[in-house]
Amino acid sequence: MSNSSVYANKLSAEEVYFNALKQQSVQGTVVDASTGQGISGVTISVKGSSVSTQTDENGKFTITANNGAILVASYLGFETAEKSVSGTQVTFSLIPIQSNLDEVVVVGYGTQKKSEITSAVSSVKEKDFNQGGMRSPVDLVQGKVAGLNVTRTQGSNPNSGTSIQLRGMASIKGGNTPLIVIDGIPGGNLDLIKQGDIESIDVLKDGSAAAIYGTRGNGGVILITTKKGRSGVSAFEYYTYGQHEAVARRPRMLSASEFRDRVIKGQNKPDLDLGASTDLYDELINHNNFSTFHNFVGSGGGENSSYRASINYEKAQGIAKQNERDQFGGRVNFSQTGLADRLTFTGNIAANFNKADLNGGKTEFFEQAIQRNPTAPLFNDDGSFYQTQGYNNFNPLDRMANRIEDRNQQTFSGDARLKLQIIDPLSISTFASYVRDNTINRQYRSIKDWDQREVSDYQGMAYAWKGNDLNWAKTFETTIDYNQTFSDVHTITGLLGYSYQYNTYETFSMSNNGFTTDAFLDWNMGSGTALTNTKLPRPGMSSYKDDNTLIAFFGRVNYNYADRYYLTAILRREGSSRFGTNNKWGNFPAISAGWNITNEEFFTNKDLINNLKLRVGYGVTGNQGFPNYQSMVLLGTGGVYPQDGVYYQTYGPTQNPNPFLKWEQKAETNVGLDFGLWSNRLTGSLDVYTRKTTDLLNQYTAQQPAYVSGSIWYNVGEVTNKGVEFQLSGSPISNENFTWTVDFAGNYQKNRLVQMSNDTFKSNWMTFGGLPSPGNLGDAIRLEEGGEIGSFYGKRYAGINDEGKWLFYKADGSTGTAAEMNENDLTYIGNGVPKYQASLGNRFNYKGFDLTVFFRGKFKYDILNTPDMYFGNQKWLPNNVLQSAFDKHDAIKDDPQYSDYYLENGSFVKLDNVTLGYNFKFKTQYIRNLYVYVTGRNIATITSYTGLDPELQDVGFDAGIDSRGFYPRTRSWTFGLNIGF
Repeated sequence: MSNSSVYANKLSAEEVYFNALKQQSVQGTVVDASTGQGISGVTISVKGSSVSTQTDENGKFTITANNGAILVASYLGFETAEKSVSGTQVTFSLIPIQSNLDEVVVVGYGTQKKSEITSAVSSVKEKDFNQGGMRSPVDLVQGKVAGLNVTRTQGSNPNSGTSIQLRGMASIKGGNTPLIVIDGIPGGNLDLIKQGDIESIDVLKDGSAAAIYGTRGNGGVILITTKKGRSGVSAFEYYTYGQHEAVARRPRMLSASEFRDRVIKGQNKPDLDLGASTDLYDELINHNNFSTFHNFVGSGGGENSSYRASINYEKAQGIAKQNERDQFGGRVNFSQTGLADRLTFTGNIAANFNKADLNGGKTEFFEQAIQRNPTAPLFNDDGSFYQTQGYNNFNPLDRMANRIEDRNQQTFSGDARLKLQIIDPLSISTFASYVRDNTINRQYRSIKDWDQREVSDYQGMAYAWKGNDLNWAKTFETTIDYNQTFSDVHTITGLLGYSYQYNTYETFSMSNNGFTTDAFLDWNMGSGTALTNTKLPRPGMSSYKDDNTLIAFFGRVNYNYADRYYLTAILRREGSSRFGTNNKWGNFPAISAGWNITNEEFFTNKDLINNLKLRVGYGVTGNQGFPNYQSMVLLGTGGVYPQDGVYYQTYGPTQNPNPFLKWEQKAETNVGLDFGLWSNRLTGSLDVYTRKTTDLLNQYTAQQPAYVSGSIWYNVGEVTNKGVEFQLSGSPISNENFTWTVDFAGNYQKNRLVQMSNDTFKSNWMTFGGLPSPGNLGDAIRLEEGGEIGSFYGKRYAGINDEGKWLFYKADGSTGTAAEMNENDLTYIGNGVPKYQASLGNRFNYKGFDLTVFFRGKFKYDILNTPDMYFGNQKWLPNNVLQSAFDKHDAIKDDPQYSDYYLENGSFVKLDNVTLGYNFKFKTQYIRNLYVYVTGRNIATITSYTGLDPELQDVGFDAGIDSRGFYPRTRSWTFGLNIGF
């Protein structure tokens, strides 16, 4: 063999060696850039070849490729990415397409693509929810939906509710709260929904969307969809957080030393020095509060079935002592398909058991913390509680030590759905649900309680009360769905349905006193001696039950022509047992249309504007949110009459019937525009609406005779609402390592009462916001025909005279003291309903890190500073006062008076939420993802309002009144993690 042959063979071996290096096995992972979680089903291909593969359920893949080859990762809903092979490991971080028009949005009794929506509908997915520990599921979307007002009037009190209002007030006595629908259950209970279990929250804002729910759609509809199981490898998830709260701002009342300097010494009142230095406010605060939440989830499924089960526990401690809520529960859903994939059976079961300590955290306790003499001790020398004897005085520590106030609640929900695909375009489904909510309340006042002392009516003996409330509802609905496309351009979907819902409320309670021992507490009600001792307050017992039935037939038709023209028509005919015999049934129609301008041939500027759709809709909804049986004659008890030494109870009519009573009717027109620019880097929507609610439900004075009762329910009056809503989402920066997304939501609204009288029933005005004693200052808010809802009505401040007395403007322009004012001198002086609301969210993603900064604000409204009106006046002495009584209001030497002097600008901007999180990446088969975050809420507030917090009750008729009693507003810090196995 020649040397050249040997050399040739050697080169061939080297080529084989190097080729082996080039044709290497490359392993990689594909993750979502916004969440850091692996993405399954991503196609990975070698550019310029036919070699490809897909990622597994954890986002991992293996592919053979040469060094220097280009790998391409592509997946629907994400921007395509490319990477050059320079080793055996590669990671793709895919950036979500910011506005996917194929995104599915939940609407009434079904879903639609976002591109096909013709009504005002907003959808918030889990990735966009507010972070941190939330007291209510609706808090997750606070500030996220233009026109939706979510307010917690008692801040972070774990036992308080959330006020929800959509597009302002639409009724005087009927309900103004949106209908909550959870997985198809109308009127679903929010206690059954926990963080980590929610897929999306969709809001039907206008009448053309909400008309499908008829008499319950007047206040809009909030649809909550929970997560479902998926077929594939079994997975586990664990959501948990710990949260601590601190007082954001405390009231500036006089300390003990300041009280001595300014009052006891400054005004020469030595009798007011009671010898101690106390801080009752601080004594009421639970400085060691710590709330925890745990939710463990298991999910999975096979080829024809799936499941998801979760179990949760939460201990929520308020900022106040003896103010907490312990709860645990769970949720299970399943789905199974059979009969050649034509029959699907799905179901959900959820339960929640909670116990609430209601003894502490009362608003009147913190009112005492401001006004209690700070030199008064809290305890006597013998350890008993020291009591101050002044007007409106009590010791909250005594009540917390010697009283019990608990609430035990058990809530259950179960539903099932059968769906049969008869033929490809046609299916029929049947849905049934049952919801049961049982609450047991108990109160007990010990023989040691101050109000039970021997000189009281209770003669030194204890008092007990028990009550039980039961709400349950059953629903049965069946629907027929049709979906067919003709000639590739005509798509018709149709829905026909029947709905039946029955609701029942039952309650009973009992009370007794005269307990001579605390040994049994409230567990031996019969041992109270008030049953036989007539010198004690009388025992009590009561029971009540009511029910109502709704029956409806409804239909909807959607038409789509070539993804350019869209048309939706709805009709619901509904009957309610709440209304008169002559008006049991009503019709609720709606029609809406959309025009996708960018899909027209003449539209050529698609590089700049890739989505432009015009929407217009009109819909009629109803309101039946008022008490049952108001159209009927009701019997009640009267006096007793003796017969043979026996006293018999009498009964008689207590209510006037109205066979013509019917639901309120709201007609709403909405015009909207959806747009997307620069490949949806900037998307948004603009909606302008006008609403008119007629046939308002109200109680009017009935002349006697001929009416048997002094009042009657009748349909009289009209309310109008007008508003503008704007939402914007953008991505100023978007690349592989760093993204910045911005979301803005803002709205303007104006509510006006047009009419509240007719020829038969007259009502000149209504008043709200009664001011507390002393002073008999009356109501702060007045509503009359032609006026705006939430208008303050009172005196106009003109100054303080040399004697420190109030001066107010009279109707003729002159001034007078409070005693010289009369009804004709009063006028409208402000409004407590915010005209504008806005939010601005920023989210930054850098590799595994993400930072969310969320601002929220309300603008152009007034706040009546009631604490300043009473406690900022030296006339409140000898009780304690605010520091403002000796500086800002030092010139006032007169009794408290209500006027525009105490109205302040309530506008504010809050740095509401800051969240910093990190997604850990693990090279293990045991942990899919781990997300760790820390959240601060209510970080800072920019406002000119001098009270504790400008965000208060602004969704009712008494909006804008800052109460004397309050629950402390808090700043919270949350540390949490979400982990997938």
